[in-house]
Amino acid sequence: MPLAVLGALAGYALYLPGAWMYAEAGRYRTDLAHAPRITVGMIFGAGAENGKPSRMLYERLKLGAALYRAGKVRVLLVTGDNSRKDYDEPSVMRDTLIAQGVPQTRIVLDYAGFSTWDSCARAKKIFGVDRAILVTQNFHLPRALTLCRAAGIDAWGVGDDSGRYAATATESLYVREIPAVLKATYEVALRPRPYYLGPREAGIRRALEAAGGD
Repeated sequence: MPLAVLGALAGYALYLPGAWMYAEAGRYRTDLAHAPRITVGMIFGAGAENGKPSRMLYERLKLGAALYRAGKVRVLLVTGDNSRKDYDEPSVMRDTLIAQGVPQTRIVLDYAGFSTWDSCARAKKIFGVDRAILVTQNFHLPRALTLCRAAGIDAWGVGDDSGRYAATATESLYVREIPAVLKATYEVALRPRPYYLGPREAGIRRALEAAGGD
């Protein structure tokens, strides 16, 4: 078989899972104005340095805060990496949300969101999330929706358009999604155990109790 044909087949094999995820997730993608009212908004980590969120993470948090202020969600679950003492992504996310007017009692932290799959699986198994609005960038949203729905969450998604402020980085991240989607396909098929599972946590329940009847 000619190398060109083999190359074309390999390219198609790489493209197919991403196309499937994009198509499947399309019906669950929405925007702030049309997002359904769901108890939990789930914000994925995207890097922090010196106690400050990266620009992409900041935009995710800003969008999550807007969902809260619009009454679309009542609690925000922030999920990120705290695998070492000098790196605490969830706490940075919490502090940024508080600065944007979200009460601390409405913010729940997942310190072991080491990957998108881990965040989704832990949201379901540890925090008892059944429905959620996912908040992330547009390039990441199809994969996040696919994985959270595979984990058993009735997930909807609102995405930030990072191309408007980081066009070059966004292009490279779309390319990086290709191997990430292949990994996600494996996770959808086999539903592996998260890196760290641990006992169930009552953070969402306590946050809702603090919310009262609003």
